Order: sequence, then C-alpha cells, then structure tokens
Amino acid sequence: MHSELGALSTTQPGLSIVIPVYNERTTIGPMLSVVARALPAITKEIIIVDDCSVDGTRDWLRRNFGESVSNFTGITLAPDGDIEPLWTEGVPIRLRVFYHPQNRGKGAALRTGFAAATGAVVVIQDADLEYDPEDWARMYSLITERQVADVVYGSRFTGVPHRALYFHHFVGNKVISFVFNMLYNQMLTDVEVCYKMFSADVLKSLNLTCDDFGIEIELSAQIARARKWRIYEVGIHYFGRTYSEGKKISWRDGVKALWYLVKFRW
Repeated sequence: MHSELGALSTTQPGLSIVIPVYNERTTIGPMLSVVARALPAITKEIIIVDDCSVDGTRDWLRRNFGESVSNFTGITLAPDGDIEPLWTEGVPIRLRVFYHPQNRGKGAALRTGFAAATGAVVVIQDADLEYDPEDWARMYSLITERQVADVVYGSRFTGVPHRALYFHHFVGNKVISFVFNMLYNQMLTDVEVCYKMFSADVLKSLNLTCDDFGIEIELSAQIARARKWRIYEVGIHYFGRTYSEGKKISWRDGVKALWYLVKFRW
C-alpha cells in the first residue's frame, strides 16, 4: 500500500509528532487515525519508531508504510484493520517509520524520532489510546499563536476528565513531581506525562542519553536547568489502561525515576 501514498511533500511541517512504538498492534491503527485528524489546519509530520515489536506491530507497519515516506491528507481504517489513506483537499501529512533492529527502550525510540523531526514544534505521542490529540490545540496555540511558551506540558490532574486507576501510580507520580519541583525549582503537577510539546529550538538544545523511561526525567531536567525556556502546563484528558490492557510502566521505573532526578540535577 505504501507505494500508492502519493508524492513526497516538500512543505515544512508545523508539527512533528514523535511516536515510540512497542507491541501496540491493537491500538496503533486507531491511534494514527485520531492523530491524523488533530489540528487539521496544521501541516503535520508523523514519525513512528518501532522498537523491535514482536506482536505483529512491525509487520503491520511494513505492510502499510514499508520503508518509504508516505503522504496523505487523512487516514481511515479498512475492515481488516489496515490503513486507507485519504487524498482530499486539505493540509498534507507526511509519515515516516523507523525500525530498531533490537529492543532498546522508549528513550532510544524517542531519540531516534527527535533526530528525524523537522517541524517547528514537536510533541510526543504514545502508540496507545490513553491520550487525546485533540488536546494539542491549546498546547500548540501557546507556542505558535500566543507565543508565550517554549514548552507545554499536559497534566492529567488539573480539572479535565481522566480515568481513575491505580492509587500507587497516582502517589508515585505525585512523589516524583514533588521531588522534581523541589530540586529544579518548578511547579509542574505531572512530570511523567506523555504529552510534552516544545519548539524546535528547545529540541536542538537537548543532549539526551537515556534509553529507558528515564528519558522523561532527563528531558525535563535539561529544560528546567537551562533556565531560559518558558514552561506552561495545560490540563488534558486521560484514558488510562490497566496492565491487562497493555500498560507497560512498573514500580521499577518509578524507583529509577527518583534516581534520575538526582543524577540529572548536577
């Protein structure tokens, strides 16, 4: 199918969406259709990095997109779950897929995606359905229209509907956010949130090294330590998953996050 997806668009994207993927065969198709619909007036670049999935995700990506650049104006899903690209009047979307030869971790996948991003603004999107790309509108506006922010964090705890799940996850997140704020003199309520949006200038300033979930702390630490970026926070929706539904982060990642908070402070 990927050979039919149109000529290469030369329009520089306004938004690069970096999506690390590992074993998300049941959600990646629906997720991409939602991502394609978000911010319809903005030229988007979708960068998918498959971190050596073994559940059929990689086969699905190769079948639908292969190794080449794909271009379209929208996405729908066929009855068999494959992609049906749309070429209607509208703003172009460019999609690229990168394949890690071995599993390296979320941080490594994000670094691969960041290196490929060419948009004026970059946002992180997980490959599941826990987050709603419709929330990007307010985040993007703060950076590009109102021009009051360089970095915008989503927050799952500030007045927007979200699924109530594990108490120990809630407490762990609050502890990590509290320690981060204390060490880095910030006021963020949800440091571990997936939705982090920032300008290309911010991305160019980062020197990220983590391969695992610790990249969330490393990224935030470098932004905070720079003392020059304007940081905002926006309430977002959250449709959290249980472990039986595919959630991957564990208590070990929380312990590592506390260590990374200290490691990246000095």
